[in-house]
Parts: sequence; C-alpha cells; structure tokens
Amino acid sequence: MDKATLRHRLLAQRALITPEARLAAGEKLVHQFPAYVLDRPCIHYGSAPLTVAAYVSMGSEVETRPLLAWLLASRIRVLVPLLGSGLDIGWSALDSMESLHPVAGGSGHRRPDEPQGTPLPPEALHDADLIIAPALAVDRHGNRLGRGAGWYDRALVNRRPGCPIIAVCWPWEVVDDDEWIADPHDVPADGVLTPEGYRQLP
Repeated sequence: MDKATLRHRLLAQRALITPEARLAAGEKLVHQFPAYVLDRPCIHYGSAPLTVAAYVSMGSEVETRPLLAWLLASRIRVLVPLLGSGLDIGWSALDSMESLHPVAGGSGHRRPDEPQGTPLPPEALHDADLIIAPALAVDRHGNRLGRGAGWYDRALVNRRPGCPIIAVCWPWEVVDDDEWIADPHDVPADGVLTPEGYRQLP
C-alpha cells in the first residue's frame, strides 16, 4: 500500500476517537511507559540532568500531556518541538505544563501547543538521552509512518548516536506486515508505546 493511501485510512479511523478517549489513552501511556529504559547505564552520559525529547500531542494523536507531566515530576529535563516557519524543528525546554500555549500556524493550519521558553536550535536534540516521537503507524522493523511533512526525519539527523527512539501511536497502528516501503532517510524506532503496552523492536 502506498503511504498516502495508508495515511488516509489511518487518519479516518483516528477521526472517530473522542477527546475523552484520547485523554484516557494518554493517562494509560504513563502506566505503560518503560521506565526501566531511563535507568540503563548506556542511556546517559556525564553529570547533566537526564534529558528526554518528547512532543505535545495534537488532533487525533494519543494525548501526551499526562506523560509530559510525569516526566517533569520525575525531575527529567523535557524538550518539545518549536516548529517555527521553516522546515526544521527547533526545540524548547518545557518548564511546566502551564507554560504551553496555542500557536497559530500558517494558512490556518493547526500546530501543537508550544512553551514560552527560550528557542533552541535543531542541534539541541543532541542533548537528548531518549526521544519520544509521534507516528501514524510503526512496522515490525521500527519504521515510522509520519504525516508526510518529514519534520521528524530531518530532526533525527541531530540525535546523538545510539540515542533510543520510542514511537507513540494507537494499538491498531502497530503492524507486523510490511505495509509500506521505508525511505532511505527513515530512522527506525527502537520501541513502540501504545496505551495497551510497550514493545521493544529489533
């Protein structure tokens, strides 16, 4: 199946999910999150605070605010995207959930809420010890299907070598068949997190 057709099918299925169900699913993410990943000696270097690059959910995505709040309560430094006006993702440190505010996108497009902190360049992703990324689907090899803009594919160029990636999606979006062909620039995830559990990927 080509990516455009698969995106259309998945987004149509997501459109049936109520805001209440999205929030309930987001609260389940906290309980399913593999906290042991953060305790691995290989994930963190030096004496700086543990840093997780995550994202603020929008639209039909699983709600990530409960997970972001849990990370902050765990004294983890959290980076979230600043989309800006270009093609690259900048970043900002999320100091509190109250700092998030809506941002108007170009041509009326919706954008995720962003914090009011100091903008950081795309290279700030190199500070991350773990990356939590959105996905429309994830296959058995860890290949992520995104929305087609390629924001995260460009952003992941700046990650530190060996930094693990956890993709987040709905349970039915984890597929064991090769439903699409990955592009050469796609960076596979190391694991996939859904409201029903966490799965380590080869």
